[in-house]
Amino acid sequence: MRILHLNDRFGTRGGADWHLLGILSEQAKSHEVVVAAGRKDPDADPAYLFRAVDGLDSRTETPVELSTLFAEVNADIIHVHNVVNPVALAQAADQGAVMTVQDHRSFCPGRGKLTLKGSQCQETMEESLCADCFDDAGYAASIWQLTRARLAQVQRMRRVIVLSAYMKQELVAVGVPDSNVHIVPPFVHGLDHAASAVGPPCVLFVGRLVDHKGVGDAIAAWRESGVDLPLVFAGTGPARARLEAEGFQCTGWLDHRKLSAIYRQARLVIIPSRWQEPFGIVGLEAATMGVPVLCWDSGGIEDWYQGPKIPWGDTGTLAAEIRRGVAEELPVPAPPPGAEPMMKLLETAYG
Repeated sequence: MRILHLNDRFGTRGGADWHLLGILSEQAKSHEVVVAAGRKDPDADPAYLFRAVDGLDSRTETPVELSTLFAEVNADIIHVHNVVNPVALAQAADQGAVMTVQDHRSFCPGRGKLTLKGSQCQETMEESLCADCFDDAGYAASIWQLTRARLAQVQRMRRVIVLSAYMKQELVAVGVPDSNVHIVPPFVHGLDHAASAVGPPCVLFVGRLVDHKGVGDAIAAWRESGVDLPLVFAGTGPARARLEAEGFQCTGWLDHRKLSAIYRQARLVIIPSRWQEPFGIVGLEAATMGVPVLCWDSGGIEDWYQGPKIPWGDTGTLAAEIRRGVAEELPVPAPPPGAEPMMKLLETAYG
């Protein structure tokens, strides 16, 4: 079977990238796989047949031509991943594609189900309601139309795949048929289980350094905990300069070999996400490496989280649990399921 994967980019920078790489690695054992993306990062795996397509990485309605690609590849399955250009989505839907919806951009025009005031949004997308999350009425109107255009094409996909029950709930709420949404959780790919720690023990935050990932809450809880282990940030982003100015170690983006070594030195990993996490694959990675994880209730995290319940936004409770984690009083999480059962779910979702 020949499978064509469409993505915005081909690389190794984030959880969505590693999710795709894991799927490619497993499918390549018995199928022919082709990857098409708007851009290819320098660190992208050269093992897979790649096609560059202008416009696949656009976040807006941008002209893109996929008919030649579809004809040349002649795929049995077209699997769309992190593409949000409605023009590209429409052409894929015309071909009977399946799509993995990785994030909120087809059902939330704002900040990932986070309100302008910084609270969790539990409402279904509606124009006047969503407009309250923007200071600029013109921008609110344009991003609303863009989000609706994306959703219209998601609704046309032959099958829709999501990573968590939370994501299915959100899509069903905006009109995607329940029977057409299939939950296929991700699996961990690319970590080095033989890695050794390269530094002293720490409290670890892994991810993009932005406010909606809970960078500020991580610092507040760590400071309140009073533990003597440093808080280390594995990642980069707009908040990096501020964090480094405050004296925190920020590693920048790490390949999975180096990230594995950072996990080995972590006493615990904290995921205090402000936005509603579609899944939170960092937690699976930590569990795979035998590291306790602390999260608060956010989106799809409840599908896999094994640690103590921490209410969303409660830095005091998070601080108390950090103290327990540093004292090694938290249980080591059970390893998550591997690739085989998840790939069987994916094959079923393909239909």
